[in-house]
Amino acid sequence: MFDKLDFISDKYDELSKIVSDPEVIANQSKWQKYAKEMGEMEPIVKRYNEYKKVNEGMQEAKEILEDGSDEEMRELAKEELSELEEKKKALQEELKVLLLPKDPNDDRNVILEIRAGTGGDEAALFGADLLRMYTMYAENRGWKVEIVEMNETGIGGVKEAVMMIKGKGAYSRLKYESGAHRVQRVPETESSGRIHTSAATVAVLPEVDDVEVDLDPNDVRVDVYRASGNGGQCVNTTDSAVRLTHEPTGLVVTCQDEKSQIKNKDKAFKVLKSRLYDLKLQEQNKEIADQRKSMVGSGDRSERIRTYNFPQGRVSDHRSGTTLYKLESFMNGNMDEIIDGLITQDQAEKMKNF
Repeated sequence: MFDKLDFISDKYDELSKIVSDPEVIANQSKWQKYAKEMGEMEPIVKRYNEYKKVNEGMQEAKEILEDGSDEEMRELAKEELSELEEKKKALQEELKVLLLPKDPNDDRNVILEIRAGTGGDEAALFGADLLRMYTMYAENRGWKVEIVEMNETGIGGVKEAVMMIKGKGAYSRLKYESGAHRVQRVPETESSGRIHTSAATVAVLPEVDDVEVDLDPNDVRVDVYRASGNGGQCVNTTDSAVRLTHEPTGLVVTCQDEKSQIKNKDKAFKVLKSRLYDLKLQEQNKEIADQRKSMVGSGDRSERIRTYNFPQGRVSDHRSGTTLYKLESFMNGNMDEIIDGLITQDQAEKMKNF
């Protein structure tokens, strides 16, 4: 571990000199590349420098204990040594986490898909609740939300919704949401007060750049049609809605959120590329696919990852074993406690193989 830390520290010093070179400064793309690399190393170098200072302090305290005749100084050195030992342990753990392999998609924007599962109208109403929950969570973190596709029911439910969430680190936190979400509550339409169980599935995909997906336009059939609202009511008098069909895979993406056909087409292609990228990850990179599977159980999106129990005001995550009795707050987008626990669990699993 310390050989790796020394290498990173030396590399950081080397890059510090490079980014100060006038020739590099003149070439903005080169300078940005080196500056980004330095930015990624900076937290590690900062903590390693702290670790080295703590080690130096411990050495000085040990020398006072061994050589000092002043009893008061020895007592102070003893106290300091105890504090520094605790700090050293904490810094060691922090450095281990910082050195863990980083998911290359962590800083990307997200395409989040919600689909109502078993439970009919109640499942669609729960889908609408999840859409609101993720929207509020994104807003709490200062991320931008755009709806790409929405298939609503007449009573305010959502059969299917696709949303883009743009912001720093969006994928690093939302990737743990992929899977089946189960709800237990008394539906508004239930006169006898019986608790019903229904479900919705969530899929979280990283938004990808054009260069990462080999998409032949000839493989995509583009259909345009008039956008419509609930009950078929026409909300647009032009053919602005877009449906893309990727013929080699059978993937279908629709978008009718924007009034402009061009904007709808652009959004639909972004979703299609992310879905193709997701397929590419699963098919071509088994290691990454296995990591994704560990986040959502078996990896298929039918596996239950969380239960929302309204009568008890309880939300339970079945991967981390966390149960919170503050469901209302959680549904209002205050999800960090459970997400932080999943991140810690993921780091602990990676640490075993470190």
